[in-house]
Amino acid sequence: MIFITSDHRGFQLKKHLLTYIKTQLHKSITDLGPKTYNKEDDFVDFAIKLGKKINKKKKDIGISICGSGHGMCITANKIKGIRAIVGYSIEGAELGRKDNDANILCLSGNVLSNDHADAIVKKFLETKFDGLDRRVRRLKKISALEK
Repeated sequence: MIFITSDHRGFQLKKHLLTYIKTQLHKSITDLGPKTYNKEDDFVDFAIKLGKKINKKKKDIGISICGSGHGMCITANKIKGIRAIVGYSIEGAELGRKDNDANILCLSGNVLSNDHADAIVKKFLETKFDGLDRRVRRLKKISALEK
Protein backbone atom coordinates (compact mmCIF):
# COMPACT_ATOMS: atom_id res chain seq x y z
CA MET A 1 0.00 0.00 0.00
CA ILE A 2 1.11 3.55 -0.66
CA PHE A 3 0.37 6.32 1.84
CA ILE A 4 0.85 10.06 1.32
CA THR A 5 0.80 13.07 3.62
CA SER A 6 1.88 16.70 3.67
CA ASP A 7 1.85 19.86 5.65
CA HIS A 8 0.50 23.17 4.34
CA ARG A 9 3.60 23.85 2.22
CA GLY A 10 3.26 20.49 0.50
CA PHE A 11 -0.53 20.47 0.26
CA GLN A 12 -0.86 21.45 -3.42
CA LEU A 13 1.81 19.01 -4.57
CA LYS A 14 0.16 16.26 -2.53
CA LYS A 15 -3.17 16.89 -4.27
CA HIS A 16 -1.43 16.71 -7.63
CA LEU A 17 0.44 13.49 -6.76
CA LEU A 18 -2.71 11.79 -5.50
CA THR A 19 -4.26 12.26 -8.93
CA TYR A 20 -1.06 11.36 -10.80
CA ILE A 21 -0.49 8.13 -8.86
CA LYS A 22 -4.11 7.01 -9.25
CA THR A 23 -4.68 7.98 -12.89
CA GLN A 24 -1.25 7.74 -14.51
CA LEU A 25 0.47 5.03 -12.48
CA HIS A 26 -2.78 3.16 -11.73
CA LYS A 27 -1.83 2.52 -8.12
CA SER A 28 -3.92 2.64 -4.99
CA ILE A 29 -2.91 5.38 -2.56
CA THR A 30 -4.29 6.51 0.79
CA ASP A 31 -4.20 10.16 1.88
CA LEU A 32 -3.30 10.48 5.57
CA GLY A 33 -4.06 14.18 5.59
CA PRO A 34 -4.42 16.95 5.89
CA LYS A 35 -7.71 16.96 4.04
CA THR A 36 -7.91 20.77 3.97
CA TYR A 37 -5.28 23.51 3.78
CA ASN A 38 -4.25 24.91 7.18
CA LYS A 39 -1.28 27.29 7.19
CA GLU A 40 -0.80 26.68 10.93
CA ASP A 41 -0.31 22.90 10.77
CA ASP A 42 2.97 21.22 11.73
CA PHE A 43 4.84 18.79 9.46
CA VAL A 44 5.92 16.83 12.53
CA ASP A 45 2.38 15.60 13.22
CA PHE A 46 1.95 14.24 9.70
CA ALA A 47 5.43 12.71 9.51
CA ILE A 48 4.77 10.80 12.73
CA LYS A 49 1.40 9.56 11.48
CA LEU A 50 2.95 8.34 8.23
CA GLY A 51 5.97 6.77 9.90
CA LYS A 52 3.83 4.81 12.34
CA LYS A 53 1.58 3.62 9.50
CA ILE A 54 4.53 2.48 7.37
CA ASN A 55 6.17 0.75 10.32
CA LYS A 56 3.11 -1.49 10.85
CA LYS A 57 3.51 -3.25 7.50
CA LYS A 58 7.05 -3.57 6.25
CA LYS A 59 6.04 -3.63 2.57
CA ASP A 60 4.14 -0.32 2.65
CA ILE A 61 5.61 2.81 1.08
CA GLY A 62 5.13 6.44 2.10
CA ILE A 63 5.40 9.82 0.45
CA SER A 64 5.57 12.97 2.55
CA ILE A 65 5.75 16.56 1.40
CA CYS A 66 6.67 19.72 3.28
CA GLY A 67 8.42 22.93 2.22
CA SER A 68 11.89 21.45 1.83
CA GLY A 69 11.29 17.76 2.48
CA HIS A 70 13.89 17.91 5.23
CA GLY A 71 11.59 18.36 8.23
CA MET A 72 9.46 15.39 7.23
CA CYS A 73 12.58 13.30 6.61
CA ILE A 74 14.23 14.13 9.93
CA THR A 75 11.03 13.40 11.85
CA ALA A 76 10.21 10.17 10.04
CA ASN A 77 13.71 8.82 10.60
CA LYS A 78 13.20 9.08 14.37
CA ILE A 79 10.65 6.26 14.12
CA LYS A 80 12.03 2.75 14.45
CA GLY A 81 12.08 0.90 11.13
CA ILE A 82 11.78 3.96 8.95
CA ARG A 83 14.32 4.73 6.23
CA ALA A 84 13.22 8.08 4.81
CA ILE A 85 15.09 9.94 2.08
CA VAL A 86 14.72 13.39 0.57
CA GLY A 87 13.98 13.08 -3.14
CA TYR A 88 15.41 15.98 -5.10
CA SER A 89 16.39 13.90 -8.11
CA ILE A 90 15.21 10.86 -10.02
CA GLU A 91 18.59 9.18 -9.57
CA GLY A 92 18.62 9.85 -5.83
CA ALA A 93 15.17 8.33 -5.39
CA GLU A 94 16.24 5.26 -7.35
CA LEU A 95 19.42 4.79 -5.30
CA GLY A 96 17.53 5.31 -2.05
CA ARG A 97 15.24 2.39 -2.88
CA LYS A 98 17.74 0.11 -4.62
CA ASP A 99 20.67 0.54 -2.23
CA ASN A 100 19.04 1.49 1.09
CA ASP A 101 15.53 0.02 0.91
CA ALA A 102 14.05 3.45 1.66
CA ASN A 103 10.39 3.21 2.65
CA ILE A 104 9.45 6.90 2.74
CA LEU A 105 10.13 9.46 0.03
CA CYS A 106 10.16 13.05 1.30
CA LEU A 107 9.57 15.79 -1.25
CA SER A 108 9.83 19.56 -1.39
CA GLY A 109 6.61 21.40 -2.07
CA ASN A 110 8.61 24.61 -2.52
CA VAL A 111 11.22 23.42 -5.02
CA LEU A 112 9.82 20.66 -7.22
CA SER A 113 7.63 21.20 -10.26
CA ASN A 114 4.74 18.79 -10.72
CA ASP A 115 6.52 17.10 -13.64
CA HIS A 116 9.77 16.64 -11.73
CA ALA A 117 7.91 15.30 -8.69
CA ASP A 118 5.99 12.89 -10.94
CA ALA A 119 9.24 11.51 -12.37
CA ILE A 120 10.82 11.15 -8.92
CA VAL A 121 7.77 9.39 -7.49
CA LYS A 122 7.47 7.08 -10.50
CA LYS A 123 11.11 6.00 -10.18
CA PHE A 124 10.81 5.55 -6.39
CA LEU A 125 7.70 3.38 -6.72
CA GLU A 126 9.03 1.22 -9.56
CA THR A 127 12.44 0.58 -7.99
CA LYS A 128 12.95 -2.41 -5.71
CA PHE A 129 15.64 -3.05 -3.10
CA ASP A 130 18.33 -5.17 -4.75
CA GLY A 131 19.05 -7.15 -1.56
CA LEU A 132 22.78 -7.50 -2.12
CA ASP A 133 24.55 -9.02 0.89
CA ARG A 134 26.59 -5.89 1.59
CA ARG A 135 23.45 -3.74 1.58
CA VAL A 136 21.56 -6.09 3.88
CA ARG A 137 24.59 -6.06 6.21
CA ARG A 138 24.58 -2.26 6.25
CA LEU A 139 20.84 -2.08 6.96
CA LYS A 140 21.31 -4.45 9.91
CA LYS A 141 23.94 -2.09 11.31
CA ILE A 142 21.56 0.84 10.93
CA SER A 143 18.72 -1.12 12.57
CA ALA A 144 21.00 -1.96 15.50
CA LEU A 145 21.19 1.77 16.28
CA GLU A 146 17.43 1.80 16.92
CA LYS A 147 17.61 -0.51 19.93
